[in-house]
Amino acid sequence: MKLHFANPNPQILVLGDLMIDHYLWGTCSRISPEAPVQVIDIQKETTVLGGAGNVVNNLLTFGAKVDVGGVIGNDEAGKELRQMLEKAGAGTSLLLSQDSRKTSKKSRIIAANQQVVRYDKESKDDITKESENKLLEKVAQQIGKYQLVLLSDYNKGVLTSSFTQGVIKIANENNVKVLIDPKGTDYSKYKGAFLITPNKKEASLATKIDIKDETTLNKVGFQLKQECNLNYVVVTLSEEGIALFDKEEVHKIPTKAKAVYDVTGAGDTVLASLGFAITNDMSMIDACTFANYAAAVVISKVGSATATLSEVEEYIASYIPESNSDSAIKSRKEISVIAEDLKKRKKKIVFTNGCFDILHLGHVKYLEKAKNFGDILIVGVNADASVKRLKGEERPINPEYDRAYLLASLNAVDFVVVFEEDTPYELIKSITPEILVKGGDYEGKEVVGSDIVNEVKLVSFVEGKSTTNIINKMKTK
Repeated sequence: MKLHFANPNPQILVLGDLMIDHYLWGTCSRISPEAPVQVIDIQKETTVLGGAGNVVNNLLTFGAKVDVGGVIGNDEAGKELRQMLEKAGAGTSLLLSQDSRKTSKKSRIIAANQQVVRYDKESKDDITKESENKLLEKVAQQIGKYQLVLLSDYNKGVLTSSFTQGVIKIANENNVKVLIDPKGTDYSKYKGAFLITPNKKEASLATKIDIKDETTLNKVGFQLKQECNLNYVVVTLSEEGIALFDKEEVHKIPTKAKAVYDVTGAGDTVLASLGFAITNDMSMIDACTFANYAAAVVISKVGSATATLSEVEEYIASYIPESNSDSAIKSRKEISVIAEDLKKRKKKIVFTNGCFDILHLGHVKYLEKAKNFGDILIVGVNADASVKRLKGEERPINPEYDRAYLLASLNAVDFVVVFEEDTPYELIKSITPEILVKGGDYEGKEVVGSDIVNEVKLVSFVEGKSTTNIINKMKTK
C-alpha cells in the first residue's frame, strides 16, 4: 500500500467524551500480608489523553489541525485535561465546563507491562440542556472551518441523542462528513452520519443479532446502514480485521497486527485514521487498510498510544515489502512532515544530493558510506531543467523520474526528493538534517547548506567511476 497525503494538515473537529488516562507503573515481587493481593511498587506515574482525547492525540500525531469540543467538570481533573489538550496543540474554544460534572479520570496500575487493576472517577449523567445548547451554538458558528467532524462516544453523557442529531444536522447542511465511534444500544441518534465504526460486540448489541458467521455479520452491517441512513458502516472485528459495508457490497480487510500488547484506544486510532484518510481523498477500502495498519502499530504498544505516519509506513514495509520504489519518492511538502516526525523519534537524518544521471558503482558506494553516518538517508535529485542548466543541453541522459526511481530502489536510500533549483539549499532548509554529505572534491570549498546542518562529511569518490567517463567512453565507440 502506497501512502500519499496531499492534504497533510486537514482541519478536523472532534466532539465527545473526554477523559484522562492515568497510569501507575511498577513491579510486583510479593503478596500483601493483609489480604491475598499483589503489592505493587510504583516507580513511575504518567497521564495521557483518553476517550475522545485519544482520538485528538492520534490526529495531531498524523499532522492534522484539531479543535476539540465537549463538556468537562469544573474541577482539578478538568483543569488538567484542558491543559493537556492545549499542550498537545488542540484548539479548546469548544470545550465547556459544567459545575455539576466530574471530569473522567481512569487510573490503571501496571506491573510488568500487565494491567493489574483500574479505578475510575467520573460523571456518567447526560450533560445539561444549557451545556448542550451552548455547545451546539459553538459548533454552528465554527462548522465552516472544518473538513470533517469526528464523534467519539464513550457513553458518558456528552453525546446525548438530541445533541448528536443536532451536530449531524449542522454538518450535513454544510456538506461536512460526520464519522462516529458509537456506544450503547440505541443507534438512532447517529442517523444521517457519514459512517459509524462499531466493533463486533457493539454491532451485535445494537441490532440484537448474534454475529456467528459471514451471513449474520452481513445482516448486522446492512441493517445498521439502512436503519441509520449511513453512507458506510465499518465493523471492527479484532483479529479478523475490518468489514466495510458499502452500498450493497461488503469488503473484508484482514488484520495487520503481528503482536498485541494492549488494545486500549485501538478504536480511537481506527476512527482517527479513517478521518485522516478520508480528508486526503483516499478510497474507503484504502482508508480502512490504512486504519488497520495504524491500529496494528498502536496495539503493539502499552497504554493509550498513537502511531505516526512514519511508523505506519515502516510497519507496512515490514509487513508486505513494496513491489516498487515509488513509495520512497516524496514531494518537498511530504518530506518536511516526515523529517519532523523522524526527529521527534530521535532518528539521525543524513542528506546528500546530486544529478545521479547514469547510476554506477561509484554512486552506490558513495551512498552506502553516506547512510552509515546516520539512521535515515534522504537524497535530493536535480530536476531535468536544473541538470540542463548545470551540465548543458545534452544532459540529463535519463529523465528525473527514472533517476529518482533507481535511487529509491537502493537499500542505502530511504527517501528521494526531486528539486527544481540549481542548489538544494531550500530543500535542506525544509528537512534540516543533522549531517550533510558531499563528495571529496568539495575539500576546502564552501558546501551549500553547511550553515543549516550540524556536520558536513566528505566522502571520496571511487577512482575512475563517473557519469562523465561513462558518456565519453560511449562516444568513442
